[in-house]
Amino acid sequence: MVQRPRGTRDFTPKVMNRRLAFEQLLEECARRSGFKRIQTPVFESLDLFTAKSGPGVISQLYAFEDKGGRNLTLRPELTAPAMRMIAEEMRNDTKPIRVSYYGQCYRYEEFKKGRYREFFQYGVELIGATGPLAEAEVIALAINMLTDCGLQDWEIRIGHVGILKNALSGLGLSIDTPAGASEPPVASAMRLLDKGDDNGLAKLLQDNGIPAENAAPLRQLADLSGGAETLGPAREILASLEGVSLEALDDLATTLSAVAALAPAPPSLAVDLTVARGLDYYTGMVFEVIVPEMGGEGQVLGGGSYKLLHLFGLPDLDPCCGFGLGFDRVLLALEAQAERQSRTEVVPGEDDGKGLIAVIPFNIDVGAILPIVGGLRSSGQRVELELRGRKIGKAFGWANGIGATKTLVVGPRDLEANQGMLKDLATGEQVAVALDVSAIIAAL
Repeated sequence: MVQRPRGTRDFTPKVMNRRLAFEQLLEECARRSGFKRIQTPVFESLDLFTAKSGPGVISQLYAFEDKGGRNLTLRPELTAPAMRMIAEEMRNDTKPIRVSYYGQCYRYEEFKKGRYREFFQYGVELIGATGPLAEAEVIALAINMLTDCGLQDWEIRIGHVGILKNALSGLGLSIDTPAGASEPPVASAMRLLDKGDDNGLAKLLQDNGIPAENAAPLRQLADLSGGAETLGPAREILASLEGVSLEALDDLATTLSAVAALAPAPPSLAVDLTVARGLDYYTGMVFEVIVPEMGGEGQVLGGGSYKLLHLFGLPDLDPCCGFGLGFDRVLLALEAQAERQSRTEVVPGEDDGKGLIAVIPFNIDVGAILPIVGGLRSSGQRVELELRGRKIGKAFGWANGIGATKTLVVGPRDLEANQGMLKDLATGEQVAVALDVSAIIAAL
């Protein structure tokens, strides 16, 4: 028997109800902040992703050559396709451009819980406006989304690659990659700080003609922990370093202040001034959301300010700002928390069968009640019609099986009297109602 491919999933109606409710919740949050949905192809030119991440990324992709000899790949993420679309289709739109997107992505790797070869991502991008307020808009949207979906006990970590990068370059470390090296000295220093290798950092500074004693205040900066209150001590440390700009720190302070006004307070907020990854991509504010109870798969959202549109001939629109939300990971976290708290509703507004009416025609010409079924559906009611001519006992079993909350039974005598029997399956109570859409709705 043919089975689904390894690393993919099937979603039953019950599971899809939850996923659709979650997607709609996210999209409503995005819409309230002015973001509009776009959609891009599931497969793209391979060059789109090698231009962004280098040729080494190919081993992680579902890359292939089509019948025309073109090198394509199933998309591994949605940011680059969104940027391509904006460059092709929306470059002349009024700025800033705010877009949201959702869809399937693919990566060729061994899968484990929370990481599949086919996975789903939701994200937003703000293009054509830069600075602390634009960054605050994006962070606030992420906070509002996670708050509205009911996620608990999560932490948002906010940093700024410019703070440590400016401190290191201000001391004299180069941001350019020297011949024979794999990365710029600034990047090497940031990785050493991230690893806690103070001896290695001191040696790197000395090798670049910088006094080794500068390693101590850099370590103090890296070790700061807490929320917005850490910016004061950070300012004192940076001020002690000769030639270091405080502009990035001021920008982060403005961002944090604006976020506090635009969004509810998250369960936990931490300022992280040591960012050792993404230096060729991210340019300013960076942030991530962690759900500690998810363990190694605890990061559920990440983003920041980055440069990418210069690859499409639009350098004036860099940097952009956005985030990607791990749709599957957030749902896993929500499900784990709901199970722990014995809650049946995982996502607010999740459709679990509430309000479903099962219409049971019993020994009558079904055509006589089709106008009622159509009228109820047109009025917004959820209605399923029994199609197999079951006996009444089995018909009630069918109604329970599909999750109906009410049944409307119409037999020969009911039809003669122009009425039906409306039954509440939870309480067992039943009443006779006229076969009229308004009367049935009033009796629900």
